[in-house]
Amino acid sequence: MNKQKLAKDLIKFIDESPSNYFACINAKEILNKNGFTELSEAEEWKLKKGEKYYVTINDSGIIAFTIGTDKIYKSGYRIAASHTDSPGFLIKPNPEMNKKDYDILNTEVYGGPILSTWFDRPLSFSGRVFVEGDSAFKPKKYFINYDRDIFIIPSLCIHQNRGVNDGVAINAQKDTLPLVSISKDKNKFSLIALLAKELKVKENEILSYDLSLHSREKGCILGANDEFISVGRLDNLAAFHASLNSLIDNKDKKNTCVVVGYDNEEIGSHTIQGADSPTLANILGRISNAMDLTLEEHEQALAKSFVISNDAAHSIHPNYLEKADPTNEPKINCGPVIKMAANKSYITDGYSRAVIEKIAKDAKIPLQIFVNRSDVRGGSTIGPIQQSQIRIQGIDIGSPLLSMHSVRELGGVEDHYNLYKLISELFKN
Repeated sequence: MNKQKLAKDLIKFIDESPSNYFACINAKEILNKNGFTELSEAEEWKLKKGEKYYVTINDSGIIAFTIGTDKIYKSGYRIAASHTDSPGFLIKPNPEMNKKDYDILNTEVYGGPILSTWFDRPLSFSGRVFVEGDSAFKPKKYFINYDRDIFIIPSLCIHQNRGVNDGVAINAQKDTLPLVSISKDKNKFSLIALLAKELKVKENEILSYDLSLHSREKGCILGANDEFISVGRLDNLAAFHASLNSLIDNKDKKNTCVVVGYDNEEIGSHTIQGADSPTLANILGRISNAMDLTLEEHEQALAKSFVISNDAAHSIHPNYLEKADPTNEPKINCGPVIKMAANKSYITDGYSRAVIEKIAKDAKIPLQIFVNRSDVRGGSTIGPIQQSQIRIQGIDIGSPLLSMHSVRELGGVEDHYNLYKLISELFKN
């Protein structure tokens, strides 16, 4: 797949994946089309060498893998891990509010979005809805991607907010609640009524929902040389997309290769579908067990395994060059970024960097290095969280972005292709 085609496919994937749930739904569709078999955690796994499988975790996490021809305890697992969620807003229970006949939706911030980028944009919603089923533990489940702009978060006009261009604090409970309608008491907006109509169910049968806001504006390739990717949720669906396609396109059959799409990284990963859970350890244990490995052989396999924790990285910003480290200045379209930190907020160390540097060197893939300025506290990702759950050597890597955590982020066509190539090379080594 060439770099322009891969970039366009990424944009299509993101446009069709407005939330973590739809990222998994679309990933499942792609995997099914490419011969992968879905497994259930509640059933026995009977796996075969040379075959391809996947399992979903609570609808918003997914793990796909191929069983290699080599004995796993001799070659280990090759793993690319990323996450399916992005910062934004969740819709609260009982969300309807009415202020002077304006219907407002009560929402809650999810993760760390740049709040100002959500103002004055047409918005919609997506997620899952639970409806009464045959029993308490078996409700009916619906996924909804509402195909219409219905909300907007209007900003306050400059005449009533003269200091707005000097920087104004944003109160998430007051300033970012979306406007949905103007109505009188008899016809106030009802989210449950809208859901019931859309799903063709009775209002009183709807039990609960997990719904988030999103912008329906399509992504695009831009720049004088078509070098940039502009779209929401690049962090971290770009990494997930690159990993997924690397696994699907992998023609080398000797290694057992795994792609992990965790959820809830943006809020700390403390869920059953997050990196701070035994999910990956359990899945790898089940693979080893199904392939008749002893406990001793499984531990040998883990000791010989390697993981790329694959999450977005920071590019230097041309308008804020002083924000970057003075000797490590990653730029868009100059290669995937190895992320390092003395406080181990990233798992990269000398050994794991050496492994990836050699793989990239042999494949002629450019690499860059990111470290924070010594006077700036940086972020973290799934790498160290996952490593606290399962002892596998690894590295933190990502494509450099601008506008990270904005409703619309900016990445590079070349970088996405090189990330795809790097993961592909890991799966072959």
